[in-house]
Amino acid sequence: MASLKVIQGNSPGKEFRLEGNRSVLGRSPDCEVVLDVAAVSRHHAVITMEEDQFFIEDMGSRNGTFVNGQRVVDRAPVRDGDQMLICDMLLEFHQHAYAQGPMGVESPMGLVGPGPESSSLLGPVGGESAGDSGGLKADAATEMEEAGETGGLPETGMSTIMATLDVGGGTSSNWQLSAKPEAQLMAIIEIANNLAKVLGVDEILPKLLDSLFKIFVQADRGFVIMRPKPEAPLVPVASKARRVHEETDMRISRTIVHQAVDGKQAILSADAASDERFNMAQSIADFQIRSLICAPMLDGDGNPLGVIQIDTRDQRSRFTDQDLRVLVCVANQAAIALDNAKMHEEAIKQQALQRDLELARKMQQALLPEASPTVPDYHFFDFYESALQVGGDYYDYVMLPEGRFAVVVGDVAGKGVSAAILMAKLSSDVRFWLAREPDSARALDAINAAFSHHAWDDRFVTMVVAVVDPHANRLTLVNAGHMPPLLRTSADKVLEIGGEQAGLPLGVIDDYSYESYQRELAPGDLVTIFTDGFSEAMNSRRELFGLQRLARLAGTTEVPPTELGTYILSNVRKFAGDFPQSDDMCLVCFGRE
Repeated sequence: MASLKVIQGNSPGKEFRLEGNRSVLGRSPDCEVVLDVAAVSRHHAVITMEEDQFFIEDMGSRNGTFVNGQRVVDRAPVRDGDQMLICDMLLEFHQHAYAQGPMGVESPMGLVGPGPESSSLLGPVGGESAGDSGGLKADAATEMEEAGETGGLPETGMSTIMATLDVGGGTSSNWQLSAKPEAQLMAIIEIANNLAKVLGVDEILPKLLDSLFKIFVQADRGFVIMRPKPEAPLVPVASKARRVHEETDMRISRTIVHQAVDGKQAILSADAASDERFNMAQSIADFQIRSLICAPMLDGDGNPLGVIQIDTRDQRSRFTDQDLRVLVCVANQAAIALDNAKMHEEAIKQQALQRDLELARKMQQALLPEASPTVPDYHFFDFYESALQVGGDYYDYVMLPEGRFAVVVGDVAGKGVSAAILMAKLSSDVRFWLAREPDSARALDAINAAFSHHAWDDRFVTMVVAVVDPHANRLTLVNAGHMPPLLRTSADKVLEIGGEQAGLPLGVIDDYSYESYQRELAPGDLVTIFTDGFSEAMNSRRELFGLQRLARLAGTTEVPPTELGTYILSNVRKFAGDFPQSDDMCLVCFGRE
């Protein structure tokens, strides 16, 4: 059994099973694989199986068929994992049906809290570490090797770690404050007041250290250690020394920092220089650190933002377990302030982006016609609405020599700012070449060559150029991979016009030669040109409006021709209801009275 899976385009993830030896892909309902996309031909391509080998053949489609980026000229073999591009539908071929496993079941990932086997490493607050050798020593040795610090752990010896606090559990019940209430109160009031007044990260951290030095009068040095960027290493982003001359060379112990971050533990060491977990760390030996406290800062999801470390080399003023609890409390306050500061910065960036997008929207609106042309015996309707603030759909009216006029509708693959920029550039080329070249097919050749020259990251554009000579009532239509316009004749018939002469989208082949379609416009004839935002409008049941509904609306006799555009728009909006618009929408109707 073989199958096709939608990777990109309508209904990503949808799977078509290929049963039998022949499966036709196309827009027509009688196809085995129905691709309800306006740019897809009715019978676009066919997949056949011959002796367990599959082949794909293009059936003379307008926009071609591609396998792994190569256009199918005659037919091409397809193998498991090959990708087929049909217009903007990217399909992946599989020789065998997918094995469907249970949905939503994933292996546990991410950081895992201490389990039963490691619980003995966490000593009670105020007591000694319960881990005596194996696990604790191995972890410390590994961390020191990763930090690039020399030396190993002694086989014997007592640890001078007085307490560790696990702060990764998401609750404060593990570190209830019970001593030195004046220090706790001072910390909370000082830190809370300072952090409440600032919203910038660069302002928060120095104020934080200033407050900590007032609380911990024995402190000689203080650090806030974070990652400047998500993938960057941990480095000091703020530091403070009690003595000015010591601020020039302030090194940190990566061993301690990584242990606090990786284990989500606050650490208190009575004598870091002789602590067996940090034994031989050069930064500790150089500064002769006697006592230190270190607490991680965790965001709302429990992920480490960094650590705060305070240390002293005065052996007579060691930190206590109560100092550790106060620092944990401060670290939690600092983490909240940092989260708020980052959200504030993101809000400012978002506001700036919104201003830029609003300006881009106004600029794009300025490129669209202010009004439809005034041409005797002809009437016009136009509508444009982008899915985002700016979009890639486009329409224009271009007045030409000898009283002729051109109606242009285009659609850049994609949407948003990049699509809008491409369309803005293209619109100037369209006006220039239509005014310069009287043959609209040759004009589109030049437009395509200019667009292809820039190699816009494999972007392409579909476009219809309809030139009307109102004196002879002659319509000349050139189609670059767009959906064929719909013509409602004076006899109330609906025809797709210019489909046979349609060429490739702009940007596919730089020297492509386009063909034109011509016919006379009789009184009452009405032409409707649209982008796929109309045919692919979706309702809350994930149903597409579809080309057949659109064709029925274009051929309705319920409304006069001058009101047909408004009638189509209201019906499409009624169908979609409150379901959000997923693509840019552009509609132009013009006809002879």
